[in-house]
Formats: sequence, C-alpha cells, structure tokens
Amino acid sequence: MEAVQQQHENEVNAGDRFEFGANWALFLKTLNNARIDTAIASLQKMIGLESFSGRTFIDIGSGSGLFSLAARKLGAKVHSFDFDTNSFNCTCELRRRYFPDDREWIVEQGSVLDPAYLKPMGSFDIVYSWGVLHHTGQMWQALENVVPLVKEGGYLFIAIYNDQGTPSRRWRKIKTLYNRLPSFLRWTVLWPCAIYLWWLPCLRDLRHGHWFKTWRDYSKERGMSPWRDVVDWVGGYPFEVAQPDEIFLFYKQRGFQMVNMPARTTGHGCNEFVFRRVPPVPCE
Repeated sequence: MEAVQQQHENEVNAGDRFEFGANWALFLKTLNNARIDTAIASLQKMIGLESFSGRTFIDIGSGSGLFSLAARKLGAKVHSFDFDTNSFNCTCELRRRYFPDDREWIVEQGSVLDPAYLKPMGSFDIVYSWGVLHHTGQMWQALENVVPLVKEGGYLFIAIYNDQGTPSRRWRKIKTLYNRLPSFLRWTVLWPCAIYLWWLPCLRDLRHGHWFKTWRDYSKERGMSPWRDVVDWVGGYPFEVAQPDEIFLFYKQRGFQMVNMPARTTGHGCNEFVFRRVPPVPCE
C-alpha cells in the first residue's frame, strides 16, 4: 500500500492527477440518511435487484464510499478499493460509522491498473465502477482489467464520460490547467466553469419561479452533491472519453450483454452501462 500511496502523491504533486479524495472528504460532511437512501435506490434501479443479500460486490474506485455503503446496506459482501489515499480514508470512515469491525466489508488502497493486485481477488456477482476508469490514465486497459472480476452471470455497472469530440478536447485542456495551477489560483478556473455549467439550468428555474430547483434536486438521482460534482468535473484528471457504441462493442466482444442503459447523454456527462456476463454456450 505504501508504494501506491507514494505513486499517488507523486502524480498529484506533478499536477498529473486531481485529488479526488480531498473532494470526497468534504462531501462526507454533507452525507445524511436521505443521500444514502437515494444511493441505495439508484443501485436497485440500475441493476434490477431489490436485495444484494448473498451476493458479492466490488467497488472499484470507491471514492467517498457512499455506494459501497449502499451495497452493504443491501446485504452484499463488499470489497472496496481506491488508488487515491484520501478516498481510501473516506471509505474507511464510512465503514467505521455504519459497519464498525465488519468482516463482510473490506477496504483497501490499490490500483485497477495492477493485475497482480486484482488477480487474487477472484470474481464477484456485482462489479461497480462509476465515473472512475476514465480517470486512470489508461482507460481501455482499465476496462479490460475489470473483465475477470465479473462472475459468469454477474453484473458490471460502469459509467464513462461521453465523447463530445472538440468540446471534450477543450475540457481536457481546462482540467490540465486546473491541476497545474497553484491551489490558491484554481478558483480562477473553477468559478467560471461552474457558472458556465449551471447558468442555463438556474435561468430556466428562475423563469418558472423555482429558484435553484435543479441545483436543490440534484442529489435526488444518486445522492451526490452538485458542488462537489462540479469540483470533481473541473478538476478530474487524467481524463478520457468514449462513445457509447465503443463501450458496448468492447464488452460484447468479451461475452457481455447490455441489460440496462439510460438515455445517452449528448453533453459532457457520463453514459451509464449495466452489462451481464453471459455463460458460454456448451457445445452440443
């Protein structure tokens, strides 16, 4: 774990990686039962299971630990890991708060790009990695590395940034600038981006007499914080993107079937995918 911590620290200091965990540590201050219930409901809806009892769940890039907590509350045996030191600490903190000394919830620091770390884990009924693999710096390798973690008949739930072409390349430059700036100057990038991202929804709300309604309702989808997600978006680097069809074809070629995908985004956000690993058809 010390080697992973040192690698993470080196990348942050070089301006090559955003401190996702520092952002999630601030998010935990706003975490409440309503946000947890929303996270639970979103897992149930996307995967199509009311209970995870008797199932194993791995959270790749656990971040705040919210969805690991949601899976544990649904009855799953949970394995969480994150490359980011503060994210690892956040997930440990949630386990301490809600499931102290729980042997059915393992939390580790590790990298999805390290096959030697992943191989001893075996496979899981539900593999979850929301908005993570595109921040590894080697997205397609990360997408490949999660394949053996999914049991036959198991589920893979991922979210990957939408490829917008030129706008995506522009955002990559903005994210690079943000991370290369001294911390006391990052607001010069963050605030203009926040205004750009939110002025239109806020204007629509104002026109309909619902001041900041979209902002206030934001947490109702996945239990997340709108401001923390703005910081995560602007700072989120490394940064890669993919077209939905690219992801679909990638996993189809590896024996997965799509079982759920909400409407594709046309903007800069994530496309969500739930796949199921199809057992091979026996020869007659």
